[in-house]
Amino acid sequence: MDFSPVLSVVVPMFNEEAAVPELVARLRPVLDGCGVGYEVLAVDDGSTDGTGAALLEEGRRWSQLRIVRLRRNSGHQAALTAGLRLARGEWVASIDADLQDPPESLPGMLRVALEGGVDVVYGVRSDRSADTLFKRRTADVYYRLMRRLVGTDVPAHAGDFRLLSREVVDVLRGLPERALVYRLLVPSLGFPSAEVRYVRERRVAGTTKYPLGRMIALAWESTTSFSAAPLRLATWLGLTSFLLCLLLMAFGTAAYATGAALPGWTSLFLAVLLLSGLQLLCLGLLGEYVGRIYAAVQNRPAFQVCFDSAEESHPARTTANTPSRKAFS
Repeated sequence: MDFSPVLSVVVPMFNEEAAVPELVARLRPVLDGCGVGYEVLAVDDGSTDGTGAALLEEGRRWSQLRIVRLRRNSGHQAALTAGLRLARGEWVASIDADLQDPPESLPGMLRVALEGGVDVVYGVRSDRSADTLFKRRTADVYYRLMRRLVGTDVPAHAGDFRLLSREVVDVLRGLPERALVYRLLVPSLGFPSAEVRYVRERRVAGTTKYPLGRMIALAWESTTSFSAAPLRLATWLGLTSFLLCLLLMAFGTAAYATGAALPGWTSLFLAVLLLSGLQLLCLGLLGEYVGRIYAAVQNRPAFQVCFDSAEESHPARTTANTPSRKAFS
């Protein structure tokens, strides 16, 4: 199908069966009222519930809904990457399926981009009272840390709700990186940007797909992908342990010269434990970066698309598991 819309909206989703009807009910009127041609790319990230069937059902009644299914669960950022690479619009917006980021903000974001001549419009959360206290505190720590490590160009409390021009999307598509964290990567490109503030809402259905474990993984991924600070930490730890060894050597030499009795195995045992722990920590940090180099050299695809309704002649008569083999790195 040869179709070049003005706006593409990418919606990564994993096990969001209950949220699909509400998402369509709120997103479709907003986009119909924009007055521009559009498409919605619903990227099913290997859901194990009825998300794929619910999307196909909605797609029968909404011709602009394009359904993309990944062969397995590849993660939120990988699903977002798939959507960005397949989007055909002059402008590409991304929004989560849980409706915590309101789709009603999309027309305003497009208007700001067109009137302001900017390439990126960030959706910035001005009010996060709908989130739990723990989520607000950890998010605040995350953005403070990232702004300190990566730079102040990273907007505080701007997640993956944003609008990108085709130029920005083409640059992102050309990057060789395998593990992408867009909330840090997009600001680092330096394109002119603006912000649209909104009140974050409660999840419309289902449970969060970012529990504590994934939040920690995102923070670690962000740190190691955009900063060498952990390696510098290993350097400082190594220097500290070296200075401690010099002090222990001086102490031992002085004790031997004066004939004082050494404490025995306790001091030696503690010193060995300390130095061994520091060495293992430094090796672990180094190994994280070596592992990333190894993954980059392998160049294996971060995700595989097994179904794209835009490539099917009769999408209403297909299933979510219809094979349409593609792989992207």
